[in-house]
Amino acid sequence: MRKSVTLSAREVPTRLTRARAAALSATGQLPPLKDARQETQKHPLRANSKRAVSDDTCLPHKKRAILQDVTNISCEVQAKKRKLAKPAQPPVAIEIPQFVADSKPVSSTEMRLRSSEDIMCLVSRSEDNALVRGTNNNLLHSQTSRISTLPLISQNKASQTFASKKGSYSEILDVAKHPDVADIDADFEDPQLCSLYAADIYDHYRVAELSRRPYPSLMETVQQDITPSMRAILVDWLVEVSEGYKLQANTLYLTVYLIDWFLSKNHIERQRLQLLGITCMLIASKYEEINAPRVEDFCFITENTYTKDEVLKMESLVLKSSAYQLYAPTTKTFLRRFLRAAQASYKRPSIELEYLANFLAELTLMNYGFLNFLPSMIAASAVFLARWTLDPSNHPWNPTLEYYASYKAPDLKATVLALQDLQLNNNECPLTAIRMKYSQDKLKCVAALSSTKLLETMF
Repeated sequence: MRKSVTLSAREVPTRLTRARAAALSATGQLPPLKDARQETQKHPLRANSKRAVSDDTCLPHKKRAILQDVTNISCEVQAKKRKLAKPAQPPVAIEIPQFVADSKPVSSTEMRLRSSEDIMCLVSRSEDNALVRGTNNNLLHSQTSRISTLPLISQNKASQTFASKKGSYSEILDVAKHPDVADIDADFEDPQLCSLYAADIYDHYRVAELSRRPYPSLMETVQQDITPSMRAILVDWLVEVSEGYKLQANTLYLTVYLIDWFLSKNHIERQRLQLLGITCMLIASKYEEINAPRVEDFCFITENTYTKDEVLKMESLVLKSSAYQLYAPTTKTFLRRFLRAAQASYKRPSIELEYLANFLAELTLMNYGFLNFLPSMIAASAVFLARWTLDPSNHPWNPTLEYYASYKAPDLKATVLALQDLQLNNNECPLTAIRMKYSQDKLKCVAALSSTKLLETMF
């Protein structure tokens, strides 16, 4: 047990607190203070050479000494320990491997490849602290040997990611450095282009277009009361509605996709087909537009054939049918990418090429038969036919388009020939909403252009 020590009448502890001083003064045991003259003689004031100190000047307070020893061990013992202790080792400089700090300029394609994969952590945080302190030479030696043999990118993840792509790192770099292939992702200054992630994004789209695809034979297997011509009339009317409300092209493509997705899973009567059309456009407008039209607006354009409650009820059915996964890559999604690859061979951007490719792609929305083709294939075929229409003297497919579209010319033969039939209107379709839309001067009247017959040797 700790013994309680009683102080004598004139004995004072080494540290005198305020509470202790008050207790001692109450009992009359407080020792007398030291003489102020003695303190003054011990610590004389230094003279100020700049100005004399007046009588009214306050004397500076004595500074408190820095607290050094907070333990019960005497200073002599601490000094002996410091003498016996080994001198601190200087921090060890760690040589960074060449593959981590590379002074050579990195190409845009290599930068994209590095950013698309997860870089492995070389040293854990706790081990880094030990390396910085330099307290364990064995640990330092073992970790530096680990760094020299550790790969920059995980081999397992790289092999899994690039198994479904065009090839390995070296193959992609060789293709990108090929003089016939232009790097369309080299513009890192424009943040809207997402140059670092564009390749990975479109690789994801190529997988998504397979998983979120409507049934190509929905009219024969699911629907019994509607026909492909009824669907074409509905889409032609929705094109006029989108022009009247000045909706974006993404809204129109997403509307048609939601219609086909619902028709491939649910049976519907012909008198409710228009209700499905305005409901899908309402959902697409909410998803794509900043200021989407109201429910009352869509009821008004149908001359109040359907009420607001009917539209809201159909909206719930469409959302449940799509499992609330609204977005899927459409032809417009891939058309932007392929047009950028097509423009790479031009000294100046061709506006006619862009409008003509969009016109050909929208023509496929009304045709039920184009559900047999993937959206990426339709977009590539639209670019193929647009380049052939504007310049029949040169082959419309080049190595840059083949690389970024992942389609060769023979792969697009059936789609391009079917698309040319739509362009020339060989079936004499009476629906003219899209043709009237692209016959305007602001769209360069590309609907009036026609193409010559495609040769078999081009495929």
